[in-house]
Amino acid sequence: MRQEKIKVMIWGFGAMGKGMAQMIAHKQGFQILGAVDMNPALIGKSIKELISDYAEDARIASSVTDIPHWERADICLLATDSFTEKAYPKIEWLVKHGINVISTAEQMAYPYAANPELSKKMDELAKAYHVRILGTGVNPGMMMDLLVLFLTGVMSDVKNIEVSRVNSLSPFGKAVMEEQGVGLSIEEYDAKCTQISGHIGFWESISMMSEGLGLKDVVVSQTMKPIITDVDRTSPHGFAKAGHVCGIDMEAEGVKDGKTFFHLHHPQQIEPHLGGITTGDYITLAGSPNIKMSISPEVEGGMGTIAICVNMIPLLLNATPGLKTMLDLPVPRAICGDVRALVEEKI
Repeated sequence: MRQEKIKVMIWGFGAMGKGMAQMIAHKQGFQILGAVDMNPALIGKSIKELISDYAEDARIASSVTDIPHWERADICLLATDSFTEKAYPKIEWLVKHGINVISTAEQMAYPYAANPELSKKMDELAKAYHVRILGTGVNPGMMMDLLVLFLTGVMSDVKNIEVSRVNSLSPFGKAVMEEQGVGLSIEEYDAKCTQISGHIGFWESISMMSEGLGLKDVVVSQTMKPIITDVDRTSPHGFAKAGHVCGIDMEAEGVKDGKTFFHLHHPQQIEPHLGGITTGDYITLAGSPNIKMSISPEVEGGMGTIAICVNMIPLLLNATPGLKTMLDLPVPRAICGDVRALVEEKI
């Protein structure tokens, strides 16, 4: 068992970053050194001002180097970006200072899909500085990919995979609202549709599952359309008037040898219950044997991402250096005792 507390920095103190701090505050064996955020209203504030049950003194700064003893951090939880290329400069800086990284960037869940050369560079850099990099979240990272692979472990043959995640966007922050076009009129959506990313992660999920199953040459495609609300909807970080966009309905296919092997469906919106929608996660596997799994309501997206990022800390710290995906690490599990008991002393 490691004696020293696991020292954590949080980069990005929005909905996800603050949630991670709240979770860590209830765990044994962690110490938050501080957080980084660009919001002027947060800079200089003590984390315990915002999280009443966190006793230690740690503050929010505008840069990492303004955090006292930042160089002693074991790991940084990076909750700022969705795309690998945008997250990379921060990751590079942290790695070159010997700090392990867990990123919430959706593309980082399987960065080889969209950025193979940059992924190779990150892997080499992490090994050179003897640290580890991981991208994860509830999706991609678990519900539409890793959980699917777990279930195939009891199958002798897999012929087809269908996954549907019907979820609420309400727990997420402003950046996600913009990515999903929440609040836009139909005319605004039509004008900006090429700038709206919607769900980022289909390529990553299908690529991760393909690697896990040993499949090659899977061709991925996706479609996207707006979800229009009939009533006003308000979430903590978003608002959509009746007749406006409240989220995005997306589908993806992974075609192997001319046949659809993967079909993923992911409609997500703020306050779905106001539209009569019941959320849930559904997996249907055709093969030997056929398997159907459903979780309703959904595994809540905000809490799911917060929890898996924190819960993966000891598993990542115990791993060999390099760029990792969820395929490379032990089965995710909750931290119920002192986290130091789960971390090897050598770290």
